[in-house]
Amino acid sequence: MIDVLKMGAFILTLDCLMLADGKLSLIGHSAGGWLARVYMEEFGTSDISLLLTLGTPHLPPPKGVSGVIDQTRGLLNYVEKNCAPAVYTPELRYVCIAGRYIQGAPLTGNSLATTTDELVAVDAPSEVAEAVMASADDNKTAPTGPTFRARFVGQGYKQVCGSAEVWGDGVVPEVSAHLEGALNISFDGVYHSPVGSDDEERPWYGSPAILEQWVHHLLS
Repeated sequence: MIDVLKMGAFILTLDCLMLADGKLSLIGHSAGGWLARVYMEEFGTSDISLLLTLGTPHLPPPKGVSGVIDQTRGLLNYVEKNCAPAVYTPELRYVCIAGRYIQGAPLTGNSLATTTDELVAVDAPSEVAEAVMASADDNKTAPTGPTFRARFVGQGYKQVCGSAEVWGDGVVPEVSAHLEGALNISFDGVYHSPVGSDDEERPWYGSPAILEQWVHHLLS
């Protein structure tokens, strides 16, 4: 496993599995999916049969959208420009898995009606984020519009895809975790990170029950 330093909310995590035929299956979680695509571009794909990504934001953030700051510092633009498009063939399969845990909300307005009990904290283990989540937990009376937590998560989504009012895994919007040309899959109720997850109440991509739903792609 390769664990590289954290960038914003995205953690670079890449694993590989060698099958009996000598081919490699690459599994990238979060920004680890970028690392895998760059590896494939640099070293070729002759020895790779599968790239499987879990909650990877594949698409660069849109340009010219007010309030959007590229947290990847241009890396996703590099990946999009220099790495080969996704394909799904018997020889090389791309599988992109997204989670649908929480719908974000705009910073202002009342376009959603969701209670805090239905929401999850974003994967931002900072003192500021923890204070925001604690504030949200202190206000569990039924709101007439989006909760503070939904708005907070929505601002994270906006930085990734340009829109706050989308579904995602609490960090990466569903639309960003899918890639044109790949086999794209979404799992309901799946959270982005092992940090803050719970295998029963708040499973992440690596929780046993979720793992069982995608591991067959590595073995087929």
